Amino acid sequence: MASRVRLCDPDEVARLLPAALDGEFVLAPVADRRTAELIDPSVPVSEPEAAVIVTTSGSTGSPKQVVLSSGAIRASAAAFRQRFGAFEWTSELSPTHVAGLMVVARGLLDRPFVAGRRAISIVPTQLVRALRTRADTAELAGYDAVLVGGAAADPALLEQARRAGIPVLTSYGMSETCGGVAFDGVPLPGADIGIAEDGRISIGGPMLFSGYRMDPRATRASLVNGRLVTHDRGEWTRDEAGEPRLRLLGRVDDVVISGGVNVDLAELQRLLDAHSDRPAKVVAVPDAEWGSRIVLVTTSDDRDLAGWRDELREHLESAALPRQLLVVDAFPYTASGKLDRQRLVNWADDQAAG
Repeated sequence: MASRVRLCDPDEVARLLPAALDGEFVLAPVADRRTAELIDPSVPVSEPEAAVIVTTSGSTGSPKQVVLSSGAIRASAAAFRQRFGAFEWTSELSPTHVAGLMVVARGLLDRPFVAGRRAISIVPTQLVRALRTRADTAELAGYDAVLVGGAAADPALLEQARRAGIPVLTSYGMSETCGGVAFDGVPLPGADIGIAEDGRISIGGPMLFSGYRMDPRATRASLVNGRLVTHDRGEWTRDEAGEPRLRLLGRVDDVVISGGVNVDLAELQRLLDAHSDRPAKVVAVPDAEWGSRIVLVTTSDDRDLAGWRDELREHLESAALPRQLLVVDAFPYTASGKLDRQRLVNWADDQAAG
């Protein structure tokens, strides 16, 4: 069993991954000094069949070291190939994150099978930028599959891409599942997605991670009876053919209590996206008076908090209206393309304290 950790730069992953999958060492791709310091290579990896350590982005809290086994990575790649066939993969995402890592892994493991079809994995931000120019749009339209994941994609953005001839395929998954386990809402073969009464999503299957390195408490909290208990909420819907599809509703911690009333931040975000022509995000900050203080974050400085509250009042009850306005130059994103909510919370706290 491999236990020795080998740190590597992102551009070394393609060369070193085959040896890691064969058990020669545990590969830990790092992009910066902060991540390299988090992973202590002097401490052996205890999880069985460990092949790769992926560090989570920490967009909603502290980063974790996710241990992926060789079997999980191979199972994920095989399940995708079973559903969609083999591809020649283009890498646009850093392999320090799971989406980029799995592009490299699928490219390696698809190689013995039929080639000639091309696929690429991107995040919504990259799709937005590509649609701004004819050349980039045409380039994406030339692929046989364009995976879009890492963050929720606006349905209007996906529709615009499809009208432009881009074969987008939305992905739902996380580091703990070796990336995507459902595409366009349909689980991969072997991925068992369940939804509890409170809407929380759990996932079973051979593509699950082995644990959080050096954090057994977090591992026990997330891996329960062989299933990953996520922080996501969802529901099953039916498509036009009557087939079940997973619809994401937000995160469990999106539901906060403000003034004694439950406020669904994900639903509030959907309302903002539908009814406001100004870019805006919402986060909740702990508050001594309200329990949770709803903060509206925007890059537009053409109205004050009262103006935003007046615009939203007809759609929301009083407790769900924002109680703080934070104007920023640009929304912060993690390296994997996710909105950095923790940074927004910190900025809102700093503004309130200052």
